[in-house]
Amino acid sequence: MADERRRDGAEGTGDGRVGGRWAETGFGEEDGRLSLRERKKLRTRQRISGEATLLFIERGFDNVTVAEVARAAEVSTMTVFNYFPRKEDLFLDRIPEGRELLTRAVRERAAGESPLTALRRLTLDLLAQRHPLAGVGEGFAHFWRTVLDSPALRARGREAVEELEDVLAGLLVEAADGDEGGDRGRGGDGGVGGGRPDQRARLAAALIVAGIRAAYAHAAVRQLAGDPVDEVAVEQVEVLRSTFDALERALPGSG
Repeated sequence: MADERRRDGAEGTGDGRVGGRWAETGFGEEDGRLSLRERKKLRTRQRISGEATLLFIERGFDNVTVAEVARAAEVSTMTVFNYFPRKEDLFLDRIPEGRELLTRAVRERAAGESPLTALRRLTLDLLAQRHPLAGVGEGFAHFWRTVLDSPALRARGREAVEELEDVLAGLLVEAADGDEGGDRGRGGDGGVGGGRPDQRARLAAALIVAGIRAAYAHAAVRQLAGDPVDEVAVEQVEVLRSTFDALERALPGSG
């Protein structure tokens, strides 16, 4: 989700970092593995997305061209497409960060901790931090209205949900392999140790993602109705807890 601080004071790093690491690379700024050129590229990406967000919220996603975004960000249209192959990803620019957070939560969970417990902690931590991916914060009504008003953004959002399901299904199989003595860290994004997720893993992933999506939709509806953000955030803690309680009952042995 694009950084909205310039318009509404929403909190967040706004620089592409996830837990102190850059989402696109997984490197921490302090570890020195990012070159100056890579840092500049990451900041250019954020500037382009930030300008696009302002234009999309002001005029509507479908009424703004990529060329207009490029002019606002003071880059060429080709540069925009180099960072964002699809116009929709200019606004939904935190999709890669979401995949990164999901992957790290499962792969870096504590010994003996289930993937579902790790995801419960992740969603509650994001909410406590008022991270943009928690979906609760000042100015989020503007974000949700922009998405709802654009068939293209809604379609991209559905694709993103499917992508998260695929990644999570692979991670669940990977985690199961690790529990049985395999290597928890093997595989790429959503890797399954060289195989494909089985139907049970796909079903579990679909249920988990659907539960989280329903919880986020609840917060979105309240914010669109004009409910105070602080009240929404307080209630959202209980919504997420009850959601994961239900998931643990539906997926015995995973909690």
